Amino acid sequence: MEIYVVKAGDSVDSIAAATGISVEALIYYNQIPYPYKLAVGQALLITDGNFWSDGQQQRTITVNGYAYPFISPYVLRETLPFLTFLSVFSYGFTTEGYLIPPVLDDNFMIVLAKENGVSPILTLTPFGADGQFNNYLITSVVNNPAAKENLINQIVETVTMRGFEGVDVDFEFILASDRVAFAEFVGELRTAVNALGYPVSVALAPKTSDTQQGLLYEGKDYALLGAAADSVLLMTYEWGYTYGPPMAVAPVNSVRQVVEYAVTKIPPEKIDLGIPNYGYDWPLPFERGVTRAKTIGNIEAVQIAIEQDAVIQFDDTAMSPYFNYESEGILHEVWFEDVRSLREKFRVIEDYGLRGAGYWQIMQLFRANWLLLADTFWIQKQ
Repeated sequence: MEIYVVKAGDSVDSIAAATGISVEALIYYNQIPYPYKLAVGQALLITDGNFWSDGQQQRTITVNGYAYPFISPYVLRETLPFLTFLSVFSYGFTTEGYLIPPVLDDNFMIVLAKENGVSPILTLTPFGADGQFNNYLITSVVNNPAAKENLINQIVETVTMRGFEGVDVDFEFILASDRVAFAEFVGELRTAVNALGYPVSVALAPKTSDTQQGLLYEGKDYALLGAAADSVLLMTYEWGYTYGPPMAVAPVNSVRQVVEYAVTKIPPEKIDLGIPNYGYDWPLPFERGVTRAKTIGNIEAVQIAIEQDAVIQFDDTAMSPYFNYESEGILHEVWFEDVRSLREKFRVIEDYGLRGAGYWQIMQLFRANWLLLADTFWIQKQ
C-alpha cells in the first residue's frame, strides 16, 4: 500500500492512472462521495484491496473497538472483520452494586460479533444520572465489600447469560484516595471473570509519571492496575478536546511520551494503544470556558475542507492533519486523523512491542484505516 497526497489539479482519474489502480478502487477504499471531488493536501490510501495475504505483516496484534448499541448494523458489519474484541458501551451500576444495562438492546452486537469471530466485551462505566462519570459511585462500591461482591456477581451472571466474552473497566475521575481500592476491585473482578475463561481489561488515563496531578490521573496507578488486569488500554487521545484549544486529538509526540512511561510499569504485551476515530472543528478565536468544538468524523472533515476550498496541512511534530476555513464570518480550525497520522500510531505499536490497538470509537466507518491496519499487522481472531 502507498499513501498519496493530493496536489492542485489532481482528480480521481489522474491519480488512478498515475498509481495503477482502478478509479473504482480509489473511490471505494477512500470513501470518496460523488461527484468525487478532492481537497488539496488530502491523504489517499492507494491499494487494490489485497491486504490479507501479501505476507508483509510484521506480527499479530489484538484490535478492540468501542461501540454504542445505536451503531449502524452496516458500519458494524464492515468493521468486525478487523476486530478481535467489540466493547459494548456501556453497563452502569448503582451504589449498592446493581448492574444497569444499556437503554438500547445490545443483543444484535453480541450476535454479529460472534458470527465474525470477534469477542463481545461488557464495558463497565460509573455513569451517574446526568450521564457523566461519577466518582461517588466508584467510591461507594470499591470501598463497600457487600456492594463490590454484588456488582462482581451481577457482572459474572450477565456475562454468562448474555454471551459476553470479557469485561472492560472504564472508570474515570477516580479519587486519589481510592487508588488502591480501585485496583483491588479490578483484581477481584479479574479472578471472577477469568474463572469463566474470559479476560478483564482496564482503561488508563494517559499519564507520563507516577506523580502526575489531576483528577484524571491520581486514582490510576499504572503498576497496580497493570498487575490487576489481563490488559490495559492507554487512552492516548483527547489532547485536543471539546472544551480545549485547537490541537491534534492524539499528537504522536505526546502519545510516545505516555507509552514510554507505561512500559516502565506494565509489560508491553499487556498494553493496547488508544486510537481516536474522530476529529474536532473549533470556532475561533478560542475562549476557554466559552468555545465548544464540534466532534466530526474523519471522512466528514475532508468533506468540510472540500466544501470550504481549504488546503489540508500536516503538522510534522504532532504528525496530524489540520486545516482552517471561514464560514459565515467565523474562522474555524479542524484537526482530524488520516492514513498518515494513523500510520505513525501503528509505528508506535510496533516500536514498543505493544499488544495491540483500541479504537474510540467505531461508530463511523473509516475504511482506509482498517485496510492500512490489516496491511501492517495480522489481526488476532477467536
